[in-house]
Amino acid sequence: MKRLFLTFTLIVTLAGGLALPASAQDQNGEHAKILVLIDGLPIALDAQPVIKDGRTLVPFRAIAEALNVDVNWDGDTKTVGATDGKISVRLQIGNKTAYRNDNPITLDVPPVIQGGRTLIPIRFFSEAFNCEVVWSGPNNTVRITSPPKKMTVIGFYALGDKQTSSWTNLFGIPYPETSSGNTDVVGELALGWYSLDKSGNLLTRSRTGWQRPDGWEKVLEAAQEYNLKTEMVVHVTDGDGTISSLLANEAAITKAVSGIAEEAALYQGINLDFEGLGYQDDGEGLKAVQDAFTKFVMLLAEQVKVNNLTLTLTLHAPNSAYKGYDYEELGRLADRIIIMAYDYGSKPEPVSLVVQAVEMAKTNVPPEKLVLGISAPTETPESMLSKVGIAKRYGLDGIAIWRLGLVTGEMWDALRTTVMSRR
Repeated sequence: MKRLFLTFTLIVTLAGGLALPASAQDQNGEHAKILVLIDGLPIALDAQPVIKDGRTLVPFRAIAEALNVDVNWDGDTKTVGATDGKISVRLQIGNKTAYRNDNPITLDVPPVIQGGRTLIPIRFFSEAFNCEVVWSGPNNTVRITSPPKKMTVIGFYALGDKQTSSWTNLFGIPYPETSSGNTDVVGELALGWYSLDKSGNLLTRSRTGWQRPDGWEKVLEAAQEYNLKTEMVVHVTDGDGTISSLLANEAAITKAVSGIAEEAALYQGINLDFEGLGYQDDGEGLKAVQDAFTKFVMLLAEQVKVNNLTLTLTLHAPNSAYKGYDYEELGRLADRIIIMAYDYGSKPEPVSLVVQAVEMAKTNVPPEKLVLGISAPTETPESMLSKVGIAKRYGLDGIAIWRLGLVTGEMWDALRTTVMSRR
């Protein structure tokens, strides 16, 4: 995430320069505490909101950081500048004329310095950076929505039935017909069609239900028609010791790597989804589990590079019960890591735990190599927006949705307001 090189806090008006709503005052005339949300996520403010000429103002530094906006200060001219790399704004203390990309704009209230802080009206800020601001009077909340951002959007295409068909959910009509459907949102397909047994044999039908469907070739044809990238997902669980047995057998490892690499010629990439490692391990035992999986990934990564493919790892979140994944080493080997930041036990998934998972992963893996996994069954359209907001705030490569077939129409509509698929 871009860092601000600013030693003071900017403050912005909340509701586009609107006067303070009556509901934001308590019965004594004092101003009630106001909550500020960006993309559904709360912003920690280092100062309470204040009023200037009937306008509500709040600290801006945290908001700018959340939107990845860089800010600079010229002490000689008392001018503040802000940019997101495409849009730049410039404001001067006491001056009602501000500039967006050098075009003058008249402000309702000029920037001022109060208590050592610089204050600036949000009408200018929100319009300048294409944000929307909505005031919710009943709960004294300001909701700031950032503009749609180009991101990687991966849809897991797996399992399903007539009621939860990945095909129908993606293309909008039943198999084998196609239409653009929701392909404007999704840019890549993670095709959950493969597994492995203990001997390293690549399976197209597994004991856990993962299987390659009849007519799978049609899926690849449709993906190509709509410019969707594809990767083969190899899903294995360790509930019966399958992964542990596989990783302990050199011959099985060789067979598995060879089989995956050969099959991958049909796709643009490989996605390893090895689940359940490290659940009951600790100390040296846990390190051995991590090293064994890392070795497998290293061998596969060598084949991936030779074949000019991409390697994705779908991993349990670092704050989950499954600790068998060395994020730092795996981050060096893989092109990207999908963080399965879900199944925490409540619905929607707790924002605090998802944020913690991202922060932990980000300490070991560059954010541009991280993708936030979002589980549609445990989210709502509104909560899904907050999860995308986390990916935005931390500068992640994008999001991965589990799974196509379970994404509701309201969720698709919500996603369209916040992301644009990177193709």
